[in-house]
Amino acid sequence: MVWIHGGAFVFGSGSSPDFNGTQFARQGVILVTVNYRLGRLGFFAFPALSREHPEEPKGNYAYMDQIAALKWVKQEIAAFGGDPKNVTIFGESAGGVSVHSLITIPQAKGLFQKAISESGGGRDGVLTGRPIHLENADSYYPVSAETIGVNFAVRQGIQGTDEAALAKLRALTVAQIVDGGQETAGQGGPPTYPGPILDGKLVVETAQSAYMAGHQAPVKLMIGSNSAEVPAGFVNARTKDELLSLFGKMKDEAAAVYDPDGETDFAKMLSLVNTDKVWAEPARFTAAAFAAKGNPAYIYLFSYVSAPLKQMMRFGAGHGSEIAYVFNNLRGWNGAAVPPQDKELAKMVNAYWVNFAKTGDPNGPGLAKWPAFDPKTNMILEFRSDGTASGGADSRKARLDLIEKAVTSGNLH
Repeated sequence: MVWIHGGAFVFGSGSSPDFNGTQFARQGVILVTVNYRLGRLGFFAFPALSREHPEEPKGNYAYMDQIAALKWVKQEIAAFGGDPKNVTIFGESAGGVSVHSLITIPQAKGLFQKAISESGGGRDGVLTGRPIHLENADSYYPVSAETIGVNFAVRQGIQGTDEAALAKLRALTVAQIVDGGQETAGQGGPPTYPGPILDGKLVVETAQSAYMAGHQAPVKLMIGSNSAEVPAGFVNARTKDELLSLFGKMKDEAAAVYDPDGETDFAKMLSLVNTDKVWAEPARFTAAAFAAKGNPAYIYLFSYVSAPLKQMMRFGAGHGSEIAYVFNNLRGWNGAAVPPQDKELAKMVNAYWVNFAKTGDPNGPGLAKWPAFDPKTNMILEFRSDGTASGGADSRKARLDLIEKAVTSGNLH
C-alpha cells in the first residue's frame, strides 16, 4: 500500500507519526509513505518555462514525484518482500485528489492495481486541473496557471515573461519561492499559486472528464467521505434563504431535502451542502463511472465521532476524521485514554482496508457485509455514529440526487 498524504498540496508529510504503518505490517501489508513537492515547488507554470523543452510535461512536479515513487515501488518492492503486481494507492484530501489524478494520468497506468480515495472528491472544481495557458477556459479556474506564475514573478520584482525573467526566477532562494506559504500577492491580491495544472502532457484531462469518457485506469476502487466534512468554505451563504437560493430553480427541492420541517440548524445545512457537493456526490459519481466499466467500486460513509470530540464536531465526522481509524493508530484526545469503542472501530476499519489491498474486496470474516456499488441499488457501507458498520442503501440518496442535478445543470457552482 502506498500512502499519499493530504494537506491541500501546500503542507503535510508522509513521515507524520499519524501514518505509522505498524498495524498494516502486522497483517502482512507493506506500507510505503511518500513525500512530494508542495506549494509552488510542486505546481508552477510560466510562459518561458513552457516554451523551454516544449515536449516535456510542465507544471505538475508534485505528480511527477508521485509517479516516480510508484515506479520505484514497482522496480524495488520485491526486495522488501512486496508484490509489484499488487499495489494499492490510497490518500486523503489532496492525497485523495492525487489518487484521482493518478487513475487518469496515462503515464501512471500499470503502476498500481487498486485505489482508495478518502475525501478526495472526483468532480471538477476542488484542487483539480487548472488550464496552463487559457484564460476563462474553466468556470472554476478563469485565471491560467501561466498568468499565476507571472503574478508570482511580479511579486518578486521580476518583469516580463522571457528567458531573462525565467533566469531571475531560477535565481530565487527556496525561501523566496515558498514565500511563507502565501498563495496571493498580499491579502486580496492576485493569485500566486495555481495548484494542479492541466498541462496537456502529463495531466491531459481532469478526473471528471476522464470518468465521463471512461478513460480511467481499469483498477478496483474504494471511495468515500465523512458525514460532516467542513462547516463551510466551498459553498458559502449567510442565511438559509441565501443558501437555498444557490440552487436556483431547484430552491424548493433543496428546502425539502435539507430543511424539510423548516427547523434545521442553518450551520448544519451549510455543512451538509458543502459535504455533499464537494465530497459525497463526487464519490458516488466516480463509483458509478467505475461500475459502468465493469470495475468493482465500494463506497463508504464515515459517520463516527469519538465521545471527546462530539462538542467540536456537532454535525458529524469532520475532514480527516477517518485517518487514525484507517491506520489503527489512535491517540487519546488531549492525552486522555482512547475509548474502547474507538479501538474496536479502528481494528474494523483497518481490516477492511487491508482486505481490499490484498484481494480487491474489502469483505472478510467477522465484518459486516460491504456491498459493491451499483447505481441501481445505491448500496454503501456506513461506519455509524454508534461505532458499528452497516451495509445498505445510502440514506443520503435524495440529497445527492439533488446535488447531482444542480451541478450538472449549472446551478450551485
